[in-house]
Amino acid sequence: MIAVVAAVIASLVAVLIRWLPESASEEMDRITFVYWFATIISIGIFALVAAVIIEAVWAFRVQPDDDTDGPPIHGNTKLEIAWTIVPAILVISIGVVSAVVLSKNANAGSDPLEVKVFAQQFAWKFEYPGKVQTEELVMPLHRSVKFEMQSADVIHSLWIPQMGQKQDVVPGITTKIVITPTRTGNFTLICTELCGLGHATMRAPVRVLDQAAFKRWLDDQRAAGAGAAAGAGAAAGGGAAAGGASGGQSGGGAAAAGDAALGKTTFASAGCGGCHTFKPAGTDAQVGPDLDNLVADAKKAGEPADQYIEQSIVDPGAVIVSGYQPGVMPTTFGKTLSPAELSGLVAFLSGKEAN
Repeated sequence: MIAVVAAVIASLVAVLIRWLPESASEEMDRITFVYWFATIISIGIFALVAAVIIEAVWAFRVQPDDDTDGPPIHGNTKLEIAWTIVPAILVISIGVVSAVVLSKNANAGSDPLEVKVFAQQFAWKFEYPGKVQTEELVMPLHRSVKFEMQSADVIHSLWIPQMGQKQDVVPGITTKIVITPTRTGNFTLICTELCGLGHATMRAPVRVLDQAAFKRWLDDQRAAGAGAAAGAGAAAGGGAAAGGASGGQSGGGAAAAGDAALGKTTFASAGCGGCHTFKPAGTDAQVGPDLDNLVADAKKAGEPADQYIEQSIVDPGAVIVSGYQPGVMPTTFGKTLSPAELSGLVAFLSGKEAN
């Protein structure tokens, strides 16, 4: 009776409290099965142990003023063998089930979508086939997505709670993980490895679309990328022509606006808003200096604004703003940002109009 009562109480705690998020992937379904498999075993052991303890305390409790020693006993060999063999079988069962689930969760199948993941303090970037790069993760329904992940600086960790899978992103090596979404919707990707002062802001939006909608989205991204590349080429050509007509002066008005538009996107994808206040981007973080003062800071330093801003990005230790510590801002942006992204970010931060 005691064991039954303990089992009922433990079962209510297990069932009535929502310990896990609602599953949104095949991998999470398998992880949930392992969780409940281990939970049921744990409830059974808990009920048995609780019953024995309560019965022993009640039936064999010491009477008042009883200072005598208990009777010498050898024990029960059969009982000792049983409580050794049964837990061993249960632990082995959990290990076997877990190994099978790990193996299945690592299997991407015959036609996975391959997505490259780049992590850096404090942002995520995703690259799809066709060199499509986004700061939002979009996945097709009922198709395995194989992630190949790299870090530009420190150890990060990719985790979408509703999809179960979690994997460290380690500098110098490529780590992999597989996720197969089972329902559409919006989710959040979270970094679960403490990676610096902006760790709490290192998140990315996640969308799961049906396969037809995902194909349209990917086609649109490719078309937009091709159009942007063509526009950049035309602007560069126009700038060169204008420069020749004006005796070598830069004709980069349109190009500057285009750079600033790319810079606004780069500001978001590189995670700058996680540490800095910058009103044009709508951010108000205070880990690093206020970027609304960059032009004024450049004047104080006696440097051109563009040069000062670019140096602050690629070599953040060169000039330390009063009141802030050195060594906080990553020094990898000079390598992880393309020349176009870097020049665009400089244009955006210097106040040039963005499209």
